[in-house]
Amino acid sequence: MLRSMYSGISGMKNFQVKLDVIGNNIANVNTYGFKKGRTTFKDLVSQQIAGASAPTAGRGGVNAKQVGLGSQLSTIDTIHTQGSLQTTGRPLDLGISGDGFFVLSDGTNDFVSRAGNFYLDKSGNLVNADGLFVKGLEPNANKDGVNTSSVTNINIPTTAKSFSIGNDGMVTYIDSTSSTPKVAGQILLAKFANTGGLEKVGGNLYRETTNSGASIKTGPNTYNATVVVPPNSAGAGTLEAGTLEMSNVDLSEEFTEMIVAQRGFQANTRIITTSDEILQELVNLKR
Repeated sequence: MLRSMYSGISGMKNFQVKLDVIGNNIANVNTYGFKKGRTTFKDLVSQQIAGASAPTAGRGGVNAKQVGLGSQLSTIDTIHTQGSLQTTGRPLDLGISGDGFFVLSDGTNDFVSRAGNFYLDKSGNLVNADGLFVKGLEPNANKDGVNTSSVTNINIPTTAKSFSIGNDGMVTYIDSTSSTPKVAGQILLAKFANTGGLEKVGGNLYRETTNSGASIKTGPNTYNATVVVPPNSAGAGTLEAGTLEMSNVDLSEEFTEMIVAQRGFQANTRIITTSDEILQELVNLKR
């Protein structure tokens, strides 16, 4: 059988995956904190027809003769570039300007996210849209600062008259019994050596992997102080209250890539059609 037919099949499979990634990017163009994906290819093994030969006294060297056998999927990357911050004016909407992820927990498993649309439950706990707790440093006994050694859920008392969240993640509130501001805690951000190594688990959430860097936890209830840090420290970004980070998907770029992938797919189908016509001619030689 013709090698070109199998090369065309491999190309069609790869462009199908590329279109799947592009379709997911476009579907999430308005998803808060979404990071777009990118597909890259690499060539398959090449079949050697003749090897290279070195030059001699009477004749120059000859290059190898090789025929490629198609392409294969190389990587599907997550591009963690900064998305634009959209002003909402809602005090519980938080955008990260710079590096870092919010740390969220269901009590057993920990996740990270760039989506900062948070809410308060009936107990005053700061949670995301799915009810996961936002982790931060707990306030000290006097509630005029934070305990830098203890990570807990952020809780704003239900008796608070007002509250605010600073660029450094410090959550302060005014209680109904006093006009003195008190600290409810400090929101923390997680930094990873390799953000591209994080695993998407849906719901605007990521999970650490063995290739994303040091774990956010050093024990069952102990967080890694070199990974989970306050905003605007150790290279982490700052928090912008009243804003939300939008998706970093560029529609014009995605439409262009979609056209390129479509034409590439069509070209590979043409390779298969042409190879089939040649095989048909070979079958008809006997007639």
